[in-house]
Amino acid sequence: MLKTLLLLPLVGAALLALLPGRRVDLLRHLASIAAAATMLCAGLLLFSFDPAIGDIQLFETRPWNPRVGSSLALGVDGVSMPMLVLATVLCFVAIVSSTGVRNGAKLYFSLILVLETSLLVVFAARDWSLFYVFWELTLIPLFFLIDRLGGANRHRAALNFVLYTLGGSVFMLIALLLLYDVAPGHSFAMADMAAGSAQLPERTQLLVFLGLLLGFGVKMPIVPLHGWLPLAHVEAPSPISILLSGILLKMGAYGLIRAAWTLPAAVQALQDWLALLALISLIYGAVLAWRQTDLKAMIAYSSISHMGVVLLGIAALNEAGLNGAVTQMVAHGLVAGLLFLLIGLLYERTHNRDLAAYGSLNRVAPRFAVFIVLTLLASIGLPGSAGFIAELQVLVGAYGRWGGWLVLLSIGVLISAAYALRAIRCLSTGPERPFAGAPAGVATFADLNRGETATAALLGVGIVGIGFYPAPLLGLMAASVARLAQQFGG
Repeated sequence: MLKTLLLLPLVGAALLALLPGRRVDLLRHLASIAAAATMLCAGLLLFSFDPAIGDIQLFETRPWNPRVGSSLALGVDGVSMPMLVLATVLCFVAIVSSTGVRNGAKLYFSLILVLETSLLVVFAARDWSLFYVFWELTLIPLFFLIDRLGGANRHRAALNFVLYTLGGSVFMLIALLLLYDVAPGHSFAMADMAAGSAQLPERTQLLVFLGLLLGFGVKMPIVPLHGWLPLAHVEAPSPISILLSGILLKMGAYGLIRAAWTLPAAVQALQDWLALLALISLIYGAVLAWRQTDLKAMIAYSSISHMGVVLLGIAALNEAGLNGAVTQMVAHGLVAGLLFLLIGLLYERTHNRDLAAYGSLNRVAPRFAVFIVLTLLASIGLPGSAGFIAELQVLVGAYGRWGGWLVLLSIGVLISAAYALRAIRCLSTGPERPFAGAPAGVATFADLNRGETATAALLGVGIVGIGFYPAPLLGLMAASVARLAQQFGG
């Protein structure tokens, strides 16, 4: 089942290659079917997963390069399983919402399906060499998706994205080679490298963890490694922004959790510094989001703030904090995915993303207004949303470690509330304003059609469902998170 999940998007990409490029609608329908089949397979995999077992399940391995100790080792646990499901859902949403792509559609949909396979292998890999190869492989489709189909500054955005990620990956590779050198039998298996890390002196463990932190911190991103994110989000097509913010940032957080499991002594020694970086990212991202008038730039900077919450939960190194971190990864993936979906639809209709250009959309587009208000409120952790469950757990876990310092988290939440409520006010209240791209004014704005409403509802139900009934998600990861927290005495 796990191998089938990983191969389905590749099969879809191969079938797309056989179709003529001018049949755009057929290409999109076939890509949607491949993504839907992958999402269904992830659902079946979820039902076969036993949440009571904290160890790796569905594990299988095949020798890849025995001379260097690498293998095609795959498996899932309570941390990677939610990420697999989230990746398949967001890739399906990104493909279905790509109705505006006409030029280069064959390459576009093929690259998204290749990207989906790369993402799924990263979350399922149990060998660091396999993890690293597919971590780097995600760069290729994303580079072309931004560079070929992005906005006016797409070339600069694509180049920045690749250079930032490659720069961090160099440090990650050096760190992994140091761990490989001490692993029993010179193996890249995650379990072997974790066992070998205990033999390293504490100073070396710290240096190795810092190398991994640089690689994963660029993807999360952690301030000051965030420079690529705002430009990439603004210039990328909106469906690609769904993947960038919704799942690609989670790769960095997921890798950091695996690094903490591999080097527990190092992460405990750096625990307070990680919390400081988290609080800086949280407040800095919220302040910059508050200052934006471009809707995509606002969501991009808010992602930095929300990933700061994830880092704070990881830094707490206790069960509540780690539960909150993984829940926030899922919650932010759904919220950011829905926000970029809605802003993309708004831009397609109006060719404008400036907050000042809109007003009283609730009068002419009530369905759009309902979804945008729901999502913006969910982004600030409104009770009844998935973000509230996540932030509450992070707050509980972090308070147990740092106490009153958590007032800084409250400041970040208040700033997030300020820019979210400002966006709601600009979009849904006030006078109707004319905007570029629609000379007749906002009254010409077309509401969401049935397909767009169904796609938005898929993510909206997830946000509200987890908010009101988080038990299935928390139960899915409870055993694995508890096993991880035991390593740190939490």
